[in-house]
Amino acid sequence: MHLQKASRKKAKIKMGLIGPSGSGKSMGAVLTAFGICGDWSKVAIVDTENHSADLYAHIGSYNVLSLSAPFTPEKYIQAIEVCEKAGMEVIIIDSVTHEWENLLEYHSSLQGNSFTNWNKITPRHNYFVQKILQSPCHIISTVRTKQDYVLKQKKKKIQRLNIDVNQLALDF
Repeated sequence: MHLQKASRKKAKIKMGLIGPSGSGKSMGAVLTAFGICGDWSKVAIVDTENHSADLYAHIGSYNVLSLSAPFTPEKYIQAIEVCEKAGMEVIIIDSVTHEWENLLEYHSSLQGNSFTNWNKITPRHNYFVQKILQSPCHIISTVRTKQDYVLKQKKKKIQRLNIDVNQLALDF
């Protein structure tokens, strides 16, 4: 063990943008990525959203790596490594939601004790999280939340709820 003086270092951003579908997560990630590095050729999007990364091609000439199912943690890790080796400064993972959904689906398919079966899931997910945290690149991840709806009794009408993003942060 060694005690030393604190020194400011250039840390890499690890950011998550959370919201329901259509809330602007991807666009916000693309604009933030360019704001971080100022060079479109150093921005990569790992696209799990059926080529939706191409929707923002008019903004700048960034790189896209398309992933298809199954969305395993290992596949995400491989995609991050491809981007790192290509010299990307900012990696956008759009979206990490599919990785967790993949693991939940796998967990539900396992036989035996549900609690102990998490021993087969947690290490894989933790390895993915550590890959993000230890990456030499800035990483921006998007996370999809579900849109809430309510049934209004008087009018018998379904109404979309507006979600207060600040309140979401308080729920964690």
